[in-house]
Amino acid sequence: MARCVQSVQEFVQDSFVPMVAVLCSEEAERVTRKNNLNFAELLRPFCRLTSEGHIRDPNNQVQVVKNLRICVNNMMICPNTVSGALSATQRRLLNEVVLSCQPQEGALSSVITAGDYNLNFSATTPWFEAYRENFLQSMPASDHEFLNHYLACLLVVSSTEAVPVEQFLKLSQEQHRIQHSGEYSSPKWFIPNTLKYYVLLHDINEGEEQRADTLYEDMKQRYGPQGCYLLKINSRTFSSEDDEQIPDPWSQYLHRNFLHNENMLNDVAPTTISDAVENNFSATEEDCQHSAEKGIVSNSIESHPLQLDTVSSSGNLQTVSAVNTNLKKEARDPESLAGASVSHGTCLTLNDHDRIRQFIQEFTFRGLLPHIEKNIRQLNDQLISRKGLSRSLFTATKKWFGGGKVPEKSISEPKSSCGLQYPPEAPELQIRKMADLCFLVQHYELAYSCYHTAKKDFLSDQAMLYAAGSLEMAAVSAFLQAGAPRPYPAHYMDTAMQTYKDVCKNMVLAERCALLSAEILKSQGKYSDAATLLIKMTSEDSDLRSALLLEQAAHCFINMRNPMVRKFAFHMILAGHRFSKAGQRRHALRSYCQAMQVYKDRGWSLAEDHINFTIGRQSFTLHKPKDAVTAFRQILTNGSRQTATQQGAFLREYLYVYKSVMEENEVSLPHLPLPCINSSATRVYFGRERRLAEGEKQAATHVSLDQEYDQDLAAMWCQLEEQLVASANRGIVPVNFLPTQFCLNSKTDNLRNPLAVVEEPIIVEVMFRNPLKVSLALSKLSLLWRFTPYSPSEEKTTEELAGETITNEETLALQIKQKDETVTTETILEFHMGPEETKVARLQLLPHRTGQLNIVGVVYYLAAASSGEMSPGIEGQQKMDTMMVYGRQDLKIQGPRLNQTKEDKMSVQHGPDRRLNPIITPPMPLMEVFFLQFPTALLCGEIRKAYVEFCNVSGVALSGLRVSSTHPDFFTFGSQATTPLTPLSPTSAENCSAYKTLATPLQPDFVATEMLVSAEDFSQPSGVMEIPLNGNMLQPGESTQLPLWLRGPDQEGVHEINFLFYYESTEKGNKISHRVLRHTVFICASRSLSVQASACRSSASHHSLDNKGNCGTLVFIDVENINTSEAGVREFHIVQVSSSSQHWRLHKCINPGEDNDCKLTSRERAKLCFKATRCTPYQASLGAVEKYTFADLNLGNERIISSFTPCGDFFFRCCQTSHQSNIASSKTSSSSKSQTSVPTEDRISDVANIIKKCNELDLNLIVIWKAYVVEDNKQLILEGQLHVALQTIGKECSSLTLKEEAQEMVLLKFKSELPPPVVLPSADLSQLIKTNLHYPETYTHPFVQDSLCVVPVTLTLSNCSLAQVDVIIDLRHKSTSPESLDVHSSFSWVGQTQYKLQLKPQEELCLTLRACFLKAGVYNLNTLRIFAKPIEQGTMCETSHQTASPALIIINNA
Repeated sequence: MARCVQSVQEFVQDSFVPMVAVLCSEEAERVTRKNNLNFAELLRPFCRLTSEGHIRDPNNQVQVVKNLRICVNNMMICPNTVSGALSATQRRLLNEVVLSCQPQEGALSSVITAGDYNLNFSATTPWFEAYRENFLQSMPASDHEFLNHYLACLLVVSSTEAVPVEQFLKLSQEQHRIQHSGEYSSPKWFIPNTLKYYVLLHDINEGEEQRADTLYEDMKQRYGPQGCYLLKINSRTFSSEDDEQIPDPWSQYLHRNFLHNENMLNDVAPTTISDAVENNFSATEEDCQHSAEKGIVSNSIESHPLQLDTVSSSGNLQTVSAVNTNLKKEARDPESLAGASVSHGTCLTLNDHDRIRQFIQEFTFRGLLPHIEKNIRQLNDQLISRKGLSRSLFTATKKWFGGGKVPEKSISEPKSSCGLQYPPEAPELQIRKMADLCFLVQHYELAYSCYHTAKKDFLSDQAMLYAAGSLEMAAVSAFLQAGAPRPYPAHYMDTAMQTYKDVCKNMVLAERCALLSAEILKSQGKYSDAATLLIKMTSEDSDLRSALLLEQAAHCFINMRNPMVRKFAFHMILAGHRFSKAGQRRHALRSYCQAMQVYKDRGWSLAEDHINFTIGRQSFTLHKPKDAVTAFRQILTNGSRQTATQQGAFLREYLYVYKSVMEENEVSLPHLPLPCINSSATRVYFGRERRLAEGEKQAATHVSLDQEYDQDLAAMWCQLEEQLVASANRGIVPVNFLPTQFCLNSKTDNLRNPLAVVEEPIIVEVMFRNPLKVSLALSKLSLLWRFTPYSPSEEKTTEELAGETITNEETLALQIKQKDETVTTETILEFHMGPEETKVARLQLLPHRTGQLNIVGVVYYLAAASSGEMSPGIEGQQKMDTMMVYGRQDLKIQGPRLNQTKEDKMSVQHGPDRRLNPIITPPMPLMEVFFLQFPTALLCGEIRKAYVEFCNVSGVALSGLRVSSTHPDFFTFGSQATTPLTPLSPTSAENCSAYKTLATPLQPDFVATEMLVSAEDFSQPSGVMEIPLNGNMLQPGESTQLPLWLRGPDQEGVHEINFLFYYESTEKGNKISHRVLRHTVFICASRSLSVQASACRSSASHHSLDNKGNCGTLVFIDVENINTSEAGVREFHIVQVSSSSQHWRLHKCINPGEDNDCKLTSRERAKLCFKATRCTPYQASLGAVEKYTFADLNLGNERIISSFTPCGDFFFRCCQTSHQSNIASSKTSSSSKSQTSVPTEDRISDVANIIKKCNELDLNLIVIWKAYVVEDNKQLILEGQLHVALQTIGKECSSLTLKEEAQEMVLLKFKSELPPPVVLPSADLSQLIKTNLHYPETYTHPFVQDSLCVVPVTLTLSNCSLAQVDVIIDLRHKSTSPESLDVHSSFSWVGQTQYKLQLKPQEELCLTLRACFLKAGVYNLNTLRIFAKPIEQGTMCETSHQTASPALIIINNA
């Protein structure tokens, strides 16, 4: 229990005090009324004696009476009625006493730490003490006990009476009639011979003091000096203006009329007007009005006491508001407010106070105590005189002859008690009477003895009510005995309370018993027993009593040695519920708030919901809307587990509370907690959303809010933009370069303010989440912003900028339109959210001025979505309007956690996130790109012509248009020098070829047409392509169309190809230096042709050299149709083969077939043979490095100029791509070799380089084809080109890049092995020298005449390398090869048999040899051995001429 101001002994003593009645004449009442008091009220503050009194017990022992208090009341008479229960007036008074006593703000509070709970609650409960005091004072008198019976009566007459003695006689007779006539059940009198004390009241300002003294002397003679008193009062006139402030000790003892106090009206439920006060407060506020109208008790006993309401709560709150308003209006009535603030004792001085105090002492010590002492002696003598009788005889006498109990049921007891009522003269009652007298004068030992004796008699007679009373007082007497000779008999109290409650059905007496016992148990530290006792006394007949006792039980649990925190909270909830039913809303709110400390954030979600809901409702009815809003916010945002119906009820109450908050504060918008906003998921998009396709036009994909952010893609776009910026800035990326970010989210870099452009929209995507299981309806959803205007040239301080800040908060709050629209704000009229739905809203702003824009939050109307319960029509619409609130939510985004410095890592610090704070910059150009006839599927290598339209949709001219791509070999815009004349519109170019063609009839010995082209005409630095515009500028509103050639990727499959268009403003100096536009396409490439090519040196004789003196190289091309006919391709035609090289060219076609038309159907293969020759020295000298020779060999009637766009463009694109990959691979190989470099390897690499240059060809082939496709019953002609790069003689190359095979597992070796021996590449060295034998195929010789036949043979040696070579020719070799065994081998070389020669780079040398034959036959002259080596090399190597075909000669005999 909470701490009390009084000690336990003081409390129990003050609970039972001598009762004194007052009977005043009318004149005396008038005199006291000058002080706004009656006589009893006048005496009440002075009824506690400050000095000790003394009495003698029956044993003539002096007993000290300390700190005695007497109770003086006006004599209130009432007819015979049911006693033992509180009247409606008394219950109403108790309700008001509790209502008036509220905890003060800043009062002393206890902080208890139990485990991880820190509870803060009121240390004292003054409302409970006030209730307990008033309850004990207002207890009805009962026949089974005499403690609250009157012992004396004060007869008060004014000295201004004509004959005061006659008035005393009348009052005495009136008192005698009331006591002995039997007409009145109240008041009750202790003993028949009641003490009458005569008081003469003298008004000093009115009467003569001498006359009063004369009358008093006469009274002494008549009534004795101990039976009368002269009391002089009213020393001061009411009108006298005295500065002296006289204290008012009466206010704390007087009960005000609380219904006239307007402050209390907010706390009193409407049902306090009813007779049954506290039982009319049901769990639902709507029932309050109903019960007030019909005056019925509406206790919801059948339902659970903590059950939450599911009815429409807004209606309930409206009903309560209406009732409170009516009560306030009544309270403002002037008549009801009359006397609201009344001062007491205005005519009394401090001397008068002392006179009254002296009068009380005189009356007590000289009148009351002697009277009690005399009666104790008389009762004791009677009891002693009867002790000599036998107990059994005494009992039998009582039973059979007079003086027995009346065998009738007590009027005050129900039938079930079956108690008996004793006559007043019964000996058992005399014992009880003596015990009560001893108790009142603090003679507790004698009182206990008498109570114990009476208890036995009552129990033997089965008079349970009397027995319970004796048990109760015996226990109290035992506790109050000085020195505690015996322990407190708690079981006496338990038995008494149980008897009162269950047998006698008297809850008032049971409650008194519980209050006394609980206080005693608490003083002994038995908090658990006290709590159990208090909980037993809770019942449905009194909500106020149950609430107070449950609260005290909760305090018992928390004050235990090991505090029981959860039991404390649970019983505080029960107490709060009963307080609410009793109309004590403030106490109910306090109880729930204290319990919330235990349940908060502990996972008790349903309990939290109930507590928050009740706190919200009680706060609202107590006109604390902010507290109500806070409580309802907790219900709706903490992941409630309630059902949808219950959440709907919560939401309606919540909206109604918000409505009231808005009405009180109309200027600023309240913060709404629904729906939840995921601020970190907010995305901001700058610029217009892209236009969709217009007819055949396909718009650039660019960036949209529908695309998900990809970190790898962002890095790719950033790399492309860096290439473009470097291209525009002479190959250097500026230091302050930042990649363009169109859409900002949580993964982008938001440390800097983003840049937006004036007159271009800013779209903010806000993610809402509905945590409830009911739908939400949002309307008029828009953004809240602040804007600080300034131009780029202005430099203002922060204070100046703050003074010019423009916001739309005030205009939105007042629902007015902004006059000068700095920023146009888009509004979403309706935004519906389903149960537990996550949904995004895209809100748009359009700035019209430059400056700093801060997007603060969102504003909207919030309402519960309409359901089937809503009645249609005007009434339903009005109800929906009342359930709609207007508010805001702020967008607060937490930046990324800082993790750079040591301080950042040691603490949790977050950087800024400025995605919602864009800087509005001056106008910039804005370009839109459209594609016409852009394909989605191509054959590998297919050439297709499309068109691109560039539109400047802004008011600023743009220039510097460039494009970069992840696949630069996929497209080309051509170059001004090599672009052929094309149709201006796509429609006129429907059946035209993408190539530039010339009609060329096919001739038998057709030689390739050559053209010299500079690589600079086609090359693009770093893959960036400048787009040609007229005047290099696009004016505002202008658009232009340019042709675009596409080539299908060489690899089949789906390819993602990204374009990034770059352009600048013609006006320099803007914060935004450039703008970019993204476009992504997906191309499905399917198979077309596979081209295999190889080259070998021609072994033609010297006389077959071309006209330029060059010996040719043979090029073999193997073409296969690998198309799977999925694209409807019928057949492919090879229409032309072209070459491009700085050193070589195709000379002519030497295909043996006469039909030059190369047609391939599915899976067919064709072989083509061409002769390639070196470029002429003249052409090479023009610029062998920069110039490329293009040679075209057409196999049909049309020649395609391969050096023009698009053929040349794609050739150079592919060359650049392959060249870059070769450089990358060579870098990796060189870096790996550099780690293990040995001088021997350096020598080998030198030889390898010589050989490589010896075999270098560097001939690029372009195979151009046409395919015939049937599509939609129409035959289309597709065309394309494939590239094969022949780098080395004898090595086969393909147009298809082979996929890398998976590397096989290699056995791990843990022991280091010796490196393998160095082996020189002898096979490769054999390629240094090219040999050729020239001799007559047939030679006739007359062997008969001459036996030796000598034939001249010319040996031609050609140095194929660029280094000097040492050559050794050995003619002594005898062949053992299988080829030489088939022919006659009896010949020999004559003359010099070994030659040592030195050939300069690419030198050709002829040597004349002689072969000697002995007889006719067929001979192989290819028997000589030739060794060659570079000059720097130390080892010779045999050439490979023997591996060639045999050199046969036929010798005939003449």
